[in-house]
Amino acid sequence: MAILFPGRLRMFALIALISFAFSPAAAPAQAAKTSNSGCRVEPVEFKGWQAQQLSNRWLQAIVVPQNGGRLMQVIFAGHSYLFVNPKLAGKYLPPSSDHWFNYGGDKIWLLPEGNDDEQHWVGNSDVIDDSPFNFRKISEGKQCQVELTGPADPQTGVQISRIITLDDDSPQIRFHASMKNTSGHVLGWSMQSVSQYDTSDPNSPNGSSAPRRNGDLWTFTPANPSSAYLNRYHVRFGPAENQEVSVRDDGLFAVHYAHVAAELWLDSLAGWLAVVDGTSQYAMVERFDYDPGRTYPGKASVIFWTNGSGMRLTDEGEVSVSKDADATPYYLEAELNSPMCHLRPGESCTMDTEWFPTRAGKEFHGVSDAGILIRPLQASRLPSGAIRLTGEFGVFYSGHLIAHFYDQRGASLDKTSIMEANPAEAVTLEKEFPASNAARISLHLVDENGLDRGSLQEVRVESEGNR
Repeated sequence: MAILFPGRLRMFALIALISFAFSPAAAPAQAAKTSNSGCRVEPVEFKGWQAQQLSNRWLQAIVVPQNGGRLMQVIFAGHSYLFVNPKLAGKYLPPSSDHWFNYGGDKIWLLPEGNDDEQHWVGNSDVIDDSPFNFRKISEGKQCQVELTGPADPQTGVQISRIITLDDDSPQIRFHASMKNTSGHVLGWSMQSVSQYDTSDPNSPNGSSAPRRNGDLWTFTPANPSSAYLNRYHVRFGPAENQEVSVRDDGLFAVHYAHVAAELWLDSLAGWLAVVDGTSQYAMVERFDYDPGRTYPGKASVIFWTNGSGMRLTDEGEVSVSKDADATPYYLEAELNSPMCHLRPGESCTMDTEWFPTRAGKEFHGVSDAGILIRPLQASRLPSGAIRLTGEFGVFYSGHLIAHFYDQRGASLDKTSIMEANPAEAVTLEKEFPASNAARISLHLVDENGLDRGSLQEVRVESEGNR
């Protein structure tokens, strides 16, 4: 029933409604509604820098255009992933070919590195690493997208740009990097995505000037079964015998972070790496496209660097431990390499990568289309004929877990919605199903929009006594 107000009463009612809408009590509800609708691109202050932030209900991605166009921090469900150097927080130092200003965060570098000839990039904080990048907001709302473009570098002859994309319905971050030949001759370079992850103990006292090392920080990538490297990986720098580095029985190359300088190269084919923090129980998966028909710098598609003290030989032939001030911070680098790009003047090549933040646990058993395996899926047939399904996962999207049942011949029997899932919480599965002649079960993640994001894992049903 409509209520009609006389003129003055209508005016008072309107004023009252406006006052309520802008009252302090109404403000939090309005803010909560805004934070859950779409994604935003907005200027922010971050540790003294003038930054730009892409955000949705899951995460904040903070870029600092002035400092080489870096993605300086990613915060997912309140957890910060990247290393930010407290000594340089809020600072900007002009490009230098003689020094390296390690601000932290994530950036694009060039390979091959070295000072052998003009076909090697010397590095340091030159134009590629440390010039101010132009920032452009492309879109926000349903999809946030920004572009960061650096200046043309006369030394290497290239110009780097990167588009960063965040959708409103997931914490997935997409990167589209481009390298253009701005010289007048043919060039050959590889782009490298360099991400510095914080490896200090998250339980260190707030504001501590000397944080502790995180004793349960790991990186993983599948080792190439037909690797060109001895032991299926190559030690470019650091101790050849390193007890914190191994290829596990399941084929995963694993690095347990220790505070020792080491550079480890892998010709991994699988197209992903994972950084897993067993202390805070958060993980980040970085995906890339491996191209078997092209050449990678030094044959490496993935490189890990653990920061710390390094052993070197002096000119007198004595072993010394590095006193480098940069050896003090706790961080590791996860590096993804593009194939070598041979570019004529004006030509460009691109590199596409994706990041998936999620929850982790004390175990790690791999990456699937839809998430990570904390405890692998197991399907056990009980004496009653019922089936018990167990496992633990970190998921990449919010939605529902759907179990697909197949018989011995592979025919589909049924599919059942099991439970809700979201990336901010690890999914623990302990469920029994009625008696069935299912021989195989695949666990899929269907997102909030009804899109099947793929299988978390597929297993055969085993008798409980045969597990």
